[in-house]
Amino acid sequence: MSQLVWLLDRGAALVTYPALYLAVLTGIFYNTESFGMLHEAAQRIHIELSVFAMLVTLLHAGLGVLDAWFVVTGQVPAPTYSMPYFLGGVTVGGGALLMLVVAVLGFTDAKRFQRPWGPRVVHSFAYAGFTFGTIHAAAIGTDLTGLVRPLLGPSVAFLVYVLLLRLLVLRGIPSNAIPD
Repeated sequence: MSQLVWLLDRGAALVTYPALYLAVLTGIFYNTESFGMLHEAAQRIHIELSVFAMLVTLLHAGLGVLDAWFVVTGQVPAPTYSMPYFLGGVTVGGGALLMLVVAVLGFTDAKRFQRPWGPRVVHSFAYAGFTFGTIHAAAIGTDLTGLVRPLLGPSVAFLVYVLLLRLLVLRGIPSNAIPD
């Protein structure tokens, strides 16, 4: 049973992070018309992709809690790294889940909170959740060190690049106008 939980948890994680990554990426393109074809594609898939990402995140969280329980109770061997490091990684994953759940609640019912939340607040929580998820993947995803860690740096750098490009576009700094 514990072996099956471990495999399902890792499988869910391998689907969760790319789904969250694509949800963030399409979210960046979603409201920026100057991205052209990427903007149009993002408007078609961003919300559905975000819902899918949240569902697999919840699956991974549930399986991850069960897997962590097996480790803590000694039903399965402890990971090769220390138990405090393991529990820290689990805690960071919990923080990611909390931020993403708050973002979803803010999106689905903005009046749930004391003052209605706008898209900036909701998406700030989503970005924070993704950041915590990235730290969680880098820290505790060591089962697949050869796959996960080499991809994290460049993929996060690309997101930062696109975010900065979006910021410049929204401020009108790059111009497509042909000089006279």
